[in-house]
Amino acid sequence: MNVTDHGPTPPVVRMTMLVLGLAAFMMAIGFAPISQARELMTPKEQSETEVDPTTVPLFDSQKKGVPQSIFVWIKFAKGFEEEWDSFGRKGWYTQDPRLKPIGAGTTVFTPDTQAIYIVFEVAPLEDPAQFSAQWFLEEEGGKLSETPIGKDALEVPGHSRYGYLELKRPDGAWPKGNYLVKIYITPLGQQPFHAANQVGTMRFTISDQPAQAAPAAQQ
Repeated sequence: MNVTDHGPTPPVVRMTMLVLGLAAFMMAIGFAPISQARELMTPKEQSETEVDPTTVPLFDSQKKGVPQSIFVWIKFAKGFEEEWDSFGRKGWYTQDPRLKPIGAGTTVFTPDTQAIYIVFEVAPLEDPAQFSAQWFLEEEGGKLSETPIGKDALEVPGHSRYGYLELKRPDGAWPKGNYLVKIYITPLGQQPFHAANQVGTMRFTISDQPAQAAPAAQQ
């Protein structure tokens, strides 16, 4: 039997054989193509991203002068006032007014309360950001309602420091009980209520007998 010698294999053929061999090896070890991996990273609105619940700060337990996350302070209020600073110059005012909480420290509200406010100050932002909240009614055993009672989001411009979230009363009246508020911070354009963007929680109560508001701490 005669074997014909065709000479050395051309470089292009060798490269093709190498690529095909590498592809077969990657498929054999279960390597997923990049196009498939991207689909696995599509953001989804979900409450947890891990097998065990994620631990986030409880903003209610604040220490004076100790910022939590990027918050200088954050608290419940019955409302707020805007205070414009002129820096001592007549006719000059800041573009970012200070927000002064009304009834700061209040955590118990009546069922007919029109809206509950979360007022906050943050370190000056370099870029615009979205601050969001969704609140849940705690059922027996501390279990949260499957769907939030409500949601709110606020876009805060770059270099701003103050903002607020408005927890509006459901139709009719607030159901009595304890509530958990989840706080989120995200860059503009991202999913606001993704679990990875949750930075902390706060709690309030709806009752017929409101508690006296604690004296507002001087900022």
